[in-house]
Amino acid sequence: MRIDKYLWCIRLFKTRSIATDACKKGHVKIDGTNLKPSKEIFGGEEITIRKNQINYKIKILDIPPNRVGAKLVDLYRKDLTPKEEFEKTDLLKYAKDYYRKKGTGRPTKKDRRDIDDYYEDSDKNDVNL
Repeated sequence: MRIDKYLWCIRLFKTRSIATDACKKGHVKIDGTNLKPSKEIFGGEEITIRKNQINYKIKILDIPPNRVGAKLVDLYRKDLTPKEEFEKTDLLKYAKDYYRKKGTGRPTKKDRRDIDDYYEDSDKNDVNL
């Protein structure tokens, strides 16, 4: 079976054309070498797929006859992705939240609300004096 068809059959990609594009861009590898979408695969090979900034490692257990349901996917592949890969994405999410430096650019909604709260608190303190 072709690698792009296999990735689509095991529901790693939503469409076969997306799987083909991933192969053409070099996101699908076996032993560090890029694969063409037409590469024939067999059982027992380990594939590395880069998707959503995560490097998935998958071992091919069997070749499905056609696209399979989500519950049957584990019959045809074994996920060998280390947990550290998923932890890296959590760190990237937190890093993106604080990427904008304070005082640069237009204030965000959160910044504006913090400013409004500050002014409301200072107005309340002035009235009590």
